[in-house]
Amino acid sequence: MAGRAAEPPADVTLRRWAREQARLKASVVAEDTEEWQKDSGLTGLERVGGVDLSYIKGDDTRACASLVVLSYPALEVTVLYEDCRMVAVSAPYVPGFLAFREVPFLVEAVQRLQQEEPKLKPQVLLVDGNGLLHPRGFGVACHLGVLTDLPCVGVAKNLLQVDGLVRDELHREQVHSLQREGDTFPLRGASGGVLGMGVPGDSRASSQVLLQVPDPGAHPSAEKRRLNWMISLMAEETAGLLFTGSSPPPRPWFC
Repeated sequence: MAGRAAEPPADVTLRRWAREQARLKASVVAEDTEEWQKDSGLTGLERVGGVDLSYIKGDDTRACASLVVLSYPALEVTVLYEDCRMVAVSAPYVPGFLAFREVPFLVEAVQRLQQEEPKLKPQVLLVDGNGLLHPRGFGVACHLGVLTDLPCVGVAKNLLQVDGLVRDELHREQVHSLQREGDTFPLRGASGGVLGMGVPGDSRASSQVLLQVPDPGAHPSAEKRRLNWMISLMAEETAGLLFTGSSPPPRPWFC
């Protein structure tokens, strides 16, 4: 029997959530802090994690909270760690506030990993959701990164229409142009900053990806380097396994 959807939160709750996002946003580390991020070959990157909440069909109150850590670069070969637990979701879904619905369960999964297998802690987490591409510049990937102190990359399947970005004919043409590894297009907002990149996803699913840039105000050379390591990471054909365990997302990804 399907669970009853949570009631929409009161305005006072939304204002409190917005203040919490603003407070945590001040702790975002915009610079690359790891040596492997500065190497074009990602030398030193050995463990890549992925997190997601998958809901029971027809029931938005029950979900499987998953954390998977795979070896890099042989993502498809070795699963180093896997944690999948059913959870009861009580907070409602509100656009722009997804973190308050899902992040507590993902933080708990990361904490269990750190307690049980600290040597397997991922060096970067791919998060099914937005990062900077967000109405207040602080999506679920940023939120999780601040609370876990882990580098996080937001990976979205649909374009969130903020800062002048729209799903118009030009955007559809850009998505259609992502046919092979190496194809990309920037998600440049009306403010002038690059908020993410569209890149091809897993060829087996004919998917594309939107990658979230951690620092839209960075110096151009640093921003380009940051985009390069994200694109290199997502170019792996098995990156989709981090979200599903068996097959990649069936639509474009926006990071």
